[in-house]
Amino acid sequence: MDPLTHTCGIDAEPLHRYRVGGYHPIALGDLFNDGRYKVLHKLGWGGYSTVWAAKDLRNQEYVALKVSVAEIHGKSRELRVLRTLMELNPGETGSRHVMQLLNHFYIEGPNGKHECLVLEFLGPSVPDVLDMRFNDERLPGTLAKTSVQQSLAGLAYLHKYNIGHGDLHTRNLTFVIPSLHTLTEAELLQKLRSPEIGVVTRKDGKPLEPGLPAYLVRPTSYPADVSLSQQQIKIIDFGESFSKNDVPETLHTPLCVRAPEAIFGEKLDYRVDLWSAGCMIFELIVGQPPFDSIMATPVTVVRQMLETASDDLPERWQQKWRTMDSTWTGGITENTLQEWLEETYFDGVRKEDFTREDIAKVGALVRRLLRFEPSTRASAQEILQDPWLRDN
Repeated sequence: MDPLTHTCGIDAEPLHRYRVGGYHPIALGDLFNDGRYKVLHKLGWGGYSTVWAAKDLRNQEYVALKVSVAEIHGKSRELRVLRTLMELNPGETGSRHVMQLLNHFYIEGPNGKHECLVLEFLGPSVPDVLDMRFNDERLPGTLAKTSVQQSLAGLAYLHKYNIGHGDLHTRNLTFVIPSLHTLTEAELLQKLRSPEIGVVTRKDGKPLEPGLPAYLVRPTSYPADVSLSQQQIKIIDFGESFSKNDVPETLHTPLCVRAPEAIFGEKLDYRVDLWSAGCMIFELIVGQPPFDSIMATPVTVVRQMLETASDDLPERWQQKWRTMDSTWTGGITENTLQEWLEETYFDGVRKEDFTREDIAKVGALVRRLLRFEPSTRASAQEILQDPWLRDN
């Protein structure tokens, strides 16, 4: 649906994706799976799905409902990975830090057949919490450190079962808010702020096509008063995840946390997550990622990697890099990671909860992960065993 022909008053998912193969039109109050799940609010959207807060009327609990575009029906690695995780022992330590699949079903609509995942209803992501509680600065030191520990525990659990997450960054780390489940529907909607809708119309006044929703819903944002007393974090969004026997050729991880082998077009495996984990630890502690994401291109990001990685660019990538960046001389670039870590942490503006000795130890951890050669990166389990992380 072209913005030139259709209009909607709010900023949400693109209308043109409501077509055959695209999104399923959903309205607040819709019931799915034989009346079991009732849609209450929108939590978000991405290129391949819309995600809704819903109530499981059978179990009387809140859930997140992820409805995929029809074109990926039957091709979803996400469902296969989440079903594998569902069958594992829930008592394992790391499983507490990985989002759970509760159920799944399919719906037929005007745009095709859509996969629906019923997921745990969780709280805000790390950037959301920074935004609403800590003025976009950084997490308090203790919370940052437990967030590092818990996300690594979740990652070590995934890797133990040969699962790569493929999209590890702070936006895919969310806090668990058990108190939300004690609220009535009215109280929950009050917390999530009443849904704001924008009516969809055709500019020529003609009736809407059948595959379009009557209105779009602006995704909710969590209120600043949600309690983080639990301080439990879970890794979410398995849209890019994969198993050992079914590895994608490319990944859509944000460029500033994407592993170099994905940029250089090499065969991928779960170790892409270890590079992203190095970037994630840096960001959880400092409050910003190690690589600049503004106007990032593969060339600008690899130039930053050359100054930050603990090893040299592998020979097998050098020819490709020369083609990408004709200014590269092949000389050894001075490693500025520790300097950059200290400069951004001790910036004189944001609150400093860690000592210089702490930040030196953080730098040592990050260096073990930010290695070009995937086979030389420390595992998530090895990083977890580091004395600095075990010492609380």
